[in-house]
Amino acid sequence: MQASAHPYLYDALDKQLIAILRKDGRASISKLAQVLHVSRGTVQNRLDRLVSSGAILGFTIRAHEQLESNLVRAIMLIEVVGRSTTQVINKLRGIPQLEKLHTTNGAWDLVADIRATSLEEFDKVLREVRSIEGVLNSETSILLSTV
Repeated sequence: MQASAHPYLYDALDKQLIAILRKDGRASISKLAQVLHVSRGTVQNRLDRLVSSGAILGFTIRAHEQLESNLVRAIMLIEVVGRSTTQVINKLRGIPQLEKLHTTNGAWDLVADIRATSLEEFDKVLREVRSIEGVLNSETSILLSTV
């Protein structure tokens, strides 16, 4: 993300555009323009600004749960030493199996959503997280089912 002398201020159109893309990340520029009642050029310019400003970090898919039924999914609570949270977060972002990372209050500083393709990969992720300098403690719970 490149810092700008003039930060981009997000408006209602930007938020609508992001909401539509959350539901259908493959929507065409023409379809987005039609739904938003603006020109294709406006949509393209807004998308370019949202990406360059860091508001949109990337485009991805959501797979049907049956396709992911063999994944090992877990929540990891992480306690960080002192003021090393930023450094720990930067290291955690480099672990592809950590799908989401949240800051929180209370006894735990961070919450990570883990998705691994096997128990072996899951074990490797746990060891990798626990070896990061600044990680004091962690607690992990495997998610068994979604109800």
